[in-house]
Amino acid sequence: MAQITDLNMTHDPETRPYVPWDLIGNFMVDVFKAVGVPEEDAKICADVLMESDRRGIESHGCNRFKPIYIDRINAGIQNPVTEYEIVKETPTTLVADAHDGMGMVASYKCMKSLIEKAKTYGMAMGAIRNSTHYGIAGYWATMASDEGLIGITGTNARPSIAPTFGVENMLGTNPLTIAMPTDEDFPFCLDCATSITQRGKIEFYARSGMPTPAGMVIGSDGSAMTDSDQILVDLTKGKAALAPLGGIGEELAGYKGYGYATVVEILSAALQAGPFLKALTGVGPNGEKQPYHLGHFFIVIDPEAFLGQETFRKITGDILRELRASKKAPGHDRIFTPGEKAHMTWLWRKDRGVPVGEAVQKEFIALRDKYDLPYKFPFES
Repeated sequence: MAQITDLNMTHDPETRPYVPWDLIGNFMVDVFKAVGVPEEDAKICADVLMESDRRGIESHGCNRFKPIYIDRINAGIQNPVTEYEIVKETPTTLVADAHDGMGMVASYKCMKSLIEKAKTYGMAMGAIRNSTHYGIAGYWATMASDEGLIGITGTNARPSIAPTFGVENMLGTNPLTIAMPTDEDFPFCLDCATSITQRGKIEFYARSGMPTPAGMVIGSDGSAMTDSDQILVDLTKGKAALAPLGGIGEELAGYKGYGYATVVEILSAALQAGPFLKALTGVGPNGEKQPYHLGHFFIVIDPEAFLGQETFRKITGDILRELRASKKAPGHDRIFTPGEKAHMTWLWRKDRGVPVGEAVQKEFIALRDKYDLPYKFPFES
């Protein structure tokens, strides 16, 4: 999804109808409640999804509300009530078990604890096992940066990435995400997968009737794939794999993305003694659906424990401003730093709402009717 890059534009390029934030938020909360998610937990989950859309990361926003969360709860492979259990804890660490509940709820509770630990001891790290999809990783990292802290997180996921010189999907898209406070209106936030693209983006392409750009996905025969619908089928069957960040082979340094994905896999699984790689397919030995048992890790660092938050914010801001002020390539009049485009997208959308495409419109109407909820959406004539 291309993010807004010019807030002074006089013509809105968006052709999809906007849905107000309060309407879409209340609707998702009520649907979550209808499938058994407690209200306070439902509010956390809805906010994580909306934050994706606020930042323009539509692959993880309301596009995924039904297929990733509601459908999995209804399929019995994700528990609507999250039994968050602390397995082991020290003053600066913790390991928690989500018991296949809502990954977003478990992550929220974990980060709240780690933030308090980091403010007391300077640093803290936690890991969660037996979890489920936790939304955009950047949400958890910026929970820390909003408090003036550095946040780092990662998660493993169902196998999607092929290792360099391989064609079998072994690693998840495994984001390695970092957010840091600055003296500007928005934090530095690098939130991206360790693959060239992620499954959610291909789902977005498929739902929008768009092909996947060549070079992002490799077939079992080593050729590039572009049919988005077929890619989603073949990813599940192990007949297609995402290329690691950098690309296929070594010429474009795909081994770097492969290496970083492996780092995230290890930290997400080994710290909490959880499953990894092919054990995260969500498919049982007889082809039946089963819980994913994902793992996440979180690191929180307080700059105050070094030379102070004010100093950290100022130097971080200076670095970002110097990068933006550096010489531009021909045909480009602006350089962006991580987190800037997401902030601009939010400024553009905050009074407009979230744009909703036709496929998601149909899902919302079907969910409303199924659970007999009193909503009428702007896209309904």
